[in-house]
Amino acid sequence: MAVTSETVADAMYAMIAEYQGKKKLKATDLTKAMIEKFGEAECDRQVCKAAIRTLIDSGKCVYTYFGGSYIELPHAEGAAQG
Repeated sequence: MAVTSETVADAMYAMIAEYQGKKKLKATDLTKAMIEKFGEAECDRQVCKAAIRTLIDSGKCVYTYFGGSYIELPHAEGAAQG
């Protein structure tokens, strides 16, 4: 039975949160990691793409650009800290 995009999204979010501030992750990094975690029979690129879309649309994650597109947790604005 294939995993749902919501399950993959949760796993991706946990991975992004774990690496936040240590390593920037690209969509391809996340896709490869999820296929490795769940197996090719359970998880494919389309499920991963839907999971990334869910994370971005919900506001849990954002795309950032620094010489390439990365997916990260939203940053707190500098003025908001304090």
